[in-house]
Amino acid sequence: MSDAWWPRLAPILMLSASNLFMTFAWYGHLKHKSAPLWLAIVVSWGIAFFEYTLAVPANRIGSRAYSVAELKTIQEAITLLVFAGFSVTYLGEPLKPTTIVGFVFVLIGAFFVFMDR
Repeated sequence: MSDAWWPRLAPILMLSASNLFMTFAWYGHLKHKSAPLWLAIVVSWGIAFFEYTLAVPANRIGSRAYSVAELKTIQEAITLLVFAGFSVTYLGEPLKPTTIVGFVFVLIGAFFVFMDR
């Protein structure tokens, strides 16, 4: 793969992985509500460490190919997709049609951020 593709592809791959970690950090404890809150916080912080080890370099590498607004938009679009999958598969909560419509509108908004490229 050409080096020119790395700054475009790496942030997408790394932000996808980082979002998976962060989604577990933020929402994974909801499957274990009987655990003490302090334990949920400590475990979440530990998981978030790995999210940061991917997100920070993803943004650093991605800044060679994308604007900051574009990087944030990529991250938010990935967050919605990861969260939707996580909610259904891990938490067992189906997505309501209205939620899907709302997510689609956010993704349409993301499209506009990249329109002037």
